[in-house]
Formats: sequence, C-alpha cells, structure tokens
Amino acid sequence: MSRDEIWNQIRTEVTTDVGTEPALASFLHTNVLSHDRLEDALSFILAAKLGSETITSLTLRQLIQQAFDAEPEIGATVREDLRAVLSRDPATRGYSQPLLYFKGFHALQSYRVAHYYWTHERQALALYLQSRISEVFAVDIHPGARIGKGIMFDHATSVVIGETAVVGDDFSMLHEVTLGGTGKVGGDRHPKVGRGVMIGAGAKVLGNITVGEGAKIGAGSVVLEDVAPFTTVAGIPARPVSYPIHGLPAMDLDDDPLDSRPTRAIKP
Repeated sequence: MSRDEIWNQIRTEVTTDVGTEPALASFLHTNVLSHDRLEDALSFILAAKLGSETITSLTLRQLIQQAFDAEPEIGATVREDLRAVLSRDPATRGYSQPLLYFKGFHALQSYRVAHYYWTHERQALALYLQSRISEVFAVDIHPGARIGKGIMFDHATSVVIGETAVVGDDFSMLHEVTLGGTGKVGGDRHPKVGRGVMIGAGAKVLGNITVGEGAKIGAGSVVLEDVAPFTTVAGIPARPVSYPIHGLPAMDLDDDPLDSRPTRAIKP
C-alpha cells in the first residue's frame, strides 16, 4: 500500500463506490483504481477534460505529468487543496469527490500546470491551457497569477483572476468572483489577497489593492480600496461592516459571507 494517506483514502472511497454503484465501476476504475499515484489519476482526469482536436488528451497528459514530475511541490499543493475542500465544504463527503467531480478543483489544478509552464519559458503553451481551462470549466485564471495552497473555489463558475494577482494560502471563494484590473493602468494591476481571506459570490476586487490577512468580502461587493486585515467589508463600493469572529474566515465557509457573527460591529 502507498504511504500517501490521501491517495489511500481516495482508493478506499472509490472501491466502496464501485460496490454500491456498479454502473460507475468502469468509470471509477479508469479514473482512479487503474493508477498508482494521485498525480497519475489527476493527470488522466484533467487531460480527458481538456483534450481537443488541437492537442489530444494523450499529449496533454504527457505535458501535465511532466509538470508534476519536474515540480513535486505541485503534488503537495494538490493535497492541501483537497484537504481544504473536504474541511470547508459541507457538501463534500470525501477526497474522491473533488478529484472526480468538482470543476473548481479541476480548474485550479489545471491552472497550476499552466503556471508551471508560464514560469518555465513556455508562455505560448501556458496561454493555450488558460484558454482551454476557460472553455471547459468557465474559470479564467491567467497563468501568470500566483496562488497559494489550501485553496477552495466553491462552484467556481465565472471566476476571473488576472495576470498580476497574488492569492495567499488558505483562501476560499465562491462563484463569479473577479480579481481584476480597473482598465486604467498596465503593469502590476491586480489585487494582492492575504492568507485566510474569504470572498463571497459575485464579489469584484479590482486594481492593485491589498486585501489583508483574515479579511472577509461580502457577496456582490465591489472592492476598490485596500481592506484591512481581519475586517469584513460589503457593499458597492465596499465599506467595513464588522470584524469576523474567526481569525481566518476562509477556514469557516458558510452560506452567507455577511453572517460574520462579529465580535464588534463597526458603527456608521
């Protein structure tokens, strides 16, 4: 048996699913049980989804595997992302669910491959991967963006992250979030998001601004100025409304990003 705890757990979950749902036996064997490592299974899954007439799934799998083998830190980050999804998403029943079915997880790991090639002088390939990721998953992450580990994109549809954006570890966000530019400047033009930040659905964070560690951004908000650490902001334009009771609100994802259960509300 592998010494990889997460991979062993995934295989156990999938073996149970084969027994309870025989109709999925071939699918589960092809995507998980026929592989020796998590990286092998993930490269197969991503390549099958991103392959096209332009670049086949077989060629893409080789490229994804090359990135995983050349930079083992990607594999370690994948496992931290799986832990993040399992610990924060109440709908998730095991590690195998995001691996097999969650497009937010798939888009994020595909970005990690594109980022590898972007930083290894293969920008044309990285941009091709960005295009395919956007087409397949409806998630547009520039391969030049820098994203940490322990990340959860819940649902993820219509997420946009710009080229010079930086996202810290232990970050969570829902669908339709934009970390974008204002359209007024070039160069370093996208947000810098600290550790443990939570961004609600539909929020837009625009410009070369800083969102401090442990901050929380309410659903539908438009953020155009720096957000202080450990502060909840909401509105259009966003303004401070409270302080989250949790130091890192991304670690305690709830259905209502404005329900921060504040220790002290900010007086108008």
